[in-house]
Amino acid sequence: MQHQEFYLEYQKHQLFAQYWVPNECKAVVLLVHGMGEHSSRYTSYAIPELLAKHIGVITYDNFGHGKSSGKRGHCPSYDALLQVMDMMLTKTQELANERPIFLYGHSMGGNLVINYMLKRQPNLAGAIATSPFLRLAFNPPAWKMTMGKLMQKIAPSITLPSGLDVSAISRIREEVEKYKNDPLVHDKVSPNFSFPIIEAGEWAITHAATLQKPMLLLHGTDDQIIAYTATQEFAAQTDQAELVLFKDGYHELHNDVEKGKLLTTITAWIHQTI
Repeated sequence: MQHQEFYLEYQKHQLFAQYWVPNECKAVVLLVHGMGEHSSRYTSYAIPELLAKHIGVITYDNFGHGKSSGKRGHCPSYDALLQVMDMMLTKTQELANERPIFLYGHSMGGNLVINYMLKRQPNLAGAIATSPFLRLAFNPPAWKMTMGKLMQKIAPSITLPSGLDVSAISRIREEVEKYKNDPLVHDKVSPNFSFPIIEAGEWAITHAATLQKPMLLLHGTDDQIIAYTATQEFAAQTDQAELVLFKDGYHELHNDVEKGKLLTTITAWIHQTI
C-alpha cells in the first residue's frame, strides 16, 4: 500500500491532498467531499472499502475546508473549484498510470463531479455521485435568499452559519457525534460559495442530456438536506445515468445504516464498468 500526503498550490492557496494506491490496483477514484466537511472523514469507512476492492483513492480538502488554507466556507469562484479539479485530475492520471479513472463526489462534491462531467466532458471511465447537491430539500426563507444575493454583490466573502441540521446526516447517533466533535468540520458558508453551487445544480439538471460517460447516482429517500427528487430529475433525462435509491436513507449514505450496501454497490459498479 502506498500512501502520501501533499499540498496543491492554487494561486495563493495551499490545498491539502492525499492518496492511497493498493499493491493490486485496478482503478483509481478522485474523491470530492461535501460542504463544511473534509476529505479525511472518508478514511474511517469509504476509502478502506474502496482500497479493499483494489481501487486506489486520491482526495483533497477544498478551499476553506479541512487542512486547506482560506477563510472557512469561502472560495474564489465556482470556476476555481473546477480548476482545482483539473489539477487534481492531472495528478490522478499520473497515479493511475493508464488505469481507469472515476470521479466520486458527495453532496457539494457530487455537484462538482456532475458539473465537471457535463462542462469539461473528460475522457474518464465514469463518475459516481452520492446525495448530489442539485437542489436543497427545503426552501430557505425568502429574506435570507434576498440578503444573501445582495451580500454576494457587496461582500461575497462574508460567511454566515449554514444552518445545517447535523442530526440529519445519519441515523447512527455515533456518526452524528463524530461530526459534531470534529475540529476540522465547520458550518460556515459565504454567498460566493453557496449561490454558485445552487445555480450549478439547476444548470446540471437542465443539461443532463449532454452527459457522455456512465454515471452512478445514489440518494436516500429521507435526505432532509438535499432533495433526492432533483437527482431523480437528472437521471430521468439521460441514458448514461443509473440511479439507486436507498429507502429511508439519510444524507451521508457512507456513514448511514446501509453504508455496507452503498459501498458494495459502488465498488461492484466500478468493476462492472471497467
